[in-house]
Amino acid sequence: MSMDTLFTNIERYKRNLNAPLAVRMRPQTLDGFVGQEAAVGEGSWLRRAIEQDALSSIILYGPAGTGKTTLARIIANGTHAAFVEVSAVTGTVKDLRQAIEAAENRLLTTGQRTILFIDEIHRFNRTQQDALLHAVEDRIVVLVGATTENPFFEVNSALISRSRVIELTVLSDDDIRVLLDRALSDPVGLGGRYTLGADAADEIVTLAGGDGRAALTTLELASQMATPAGSAQGAGPFEITREHVVDANPRRGLSYDKHGDMHYDIISAFIKSMRGSDPDAALYWLARMIDAGEDPKFIARRIMICASEDIGNADPQALLVAHAAFKATEVIGYPECRINLAQAALYLCLAPKSNAAEAGIDAALEEVRTGPRREVPNHLRDRHRPGSDEYGPYLYPHNYPAGWVAQRYLPEGLEKGAFYTPGARGWEAWRVEAAARDRSEQDEGGNAGADG
Repeated sequence: MSMDTLFTNIERYKRNLNAPLAVRMRPQTLDGFVGQEAAVGEGSWLRRAIEQDALSSIILYGPAGTGKTTLARIIANGTHAAFVEVSAVTGTVKDLRQAIEAAENRLLTTGQRTILFIDEIHRFNRTQQDALLHAVEDRIVVLVGATTENPFFEVNSALISRSRVIELTVLSDDDIRVLLDRALSDPVGLGGRYTLGADAADEIVTLAGGDGRAALTTLELASQMATPAGSAQGAGPFEITREHVVDANPRRGLSYDKHGDMHYDIISAFIKSMRGSDPDAALYWLARMIDAGEDPKFIARRIMICASEDIGNADPQALLVAHAAFKATEVIGYPECRINLAQAALYLCLAPKSNAAEAGIDAALEEVRTGPRREVPNHLRDRHRPGSDEYGPYLYPHNYPAGWVAQRYLPEGLEKGAFYTPGARGWEAWRVEAAARDRSEQDEGGNAGADG
């Protein structure tokens, strides 16, 4: 037994020598865990469950580099249960069933529980996820799933109901700085062989964007850039400058998953910025999508929707501008179509706003779907049928000076204003006022003629 432990320690040491800095700096206990106070801070349910070795099934949900895998390793180090990992990338239903069968045998023969860790659990298909249900429900295994995707969309709802979802958020700038300081001084990390200038630290924090793993990876690469060629092992300390950081990581890549939550969050922020008439915010969110390689036609489609939903006839030109931007993305593509998208987004920001088109059609649809059947007024019905002479006269608007005449168009039971409430701005408001004046003048003229 002691020989196995000795060999295990030697193997672990050798692996650690070649492991990335982010892996070497992974804490073994909760005391070394950085950030996520809401999820695992003092007094939290998860912290108590880990410390008391009384964990029930959980799904850890959050962006990359926020500590999901680290928490799983801490659980593995602190539990008396068997800790088993199944790959969601290469694992099969057979692998899951074998792990569950072994867990059941372990429970029946020795009473030992099994914690089953599945990283990127959303990559399991529905059949694989279904294979877990019985084992999780009967506590044959305690599931620890980790995912960067919203589990309420990507994980079987029955599995969600048997687990507790723990959401992890991006690390704060202060958290990232703690990780950097620790890695610089820790013998397992860079062991005091490097110093980090303030502007270099700021650059790493900015590049990381709340991703702890990315911060440590950048630090490691920058330390390699700062090490003079031919330096003896253990020499130093060497200063890591901002230039080293930039050379090691020349292009920043903010997290963005075209099929994940970030995709929907950013397009939502973009639309709401245009609706809220904030051109700077609209340009920022547009730039985030363009930089991530988002499909420009997807962006242009959302601009077209916004043109009718939030501007409508307050400025009918907005839809034409949005449509032109969509056609431009089809014909031109990146990188030039970024300018077309920016022009359209700025036009929508600056245009007067009205949601009368959306509100009106939705109100009409609600009436159609839930209201009573309403007949077409006789004078509006088609005249190409026998008996149409009995329908009553239809007044032809073009026969009247204003191109309008008072006449019922709505079915009985509905009155003017039932659906359409014009906006108070732009072309729409002007046309409503102009139409009201024209009708008033026609009424006055008609009344004068009748009185004469």
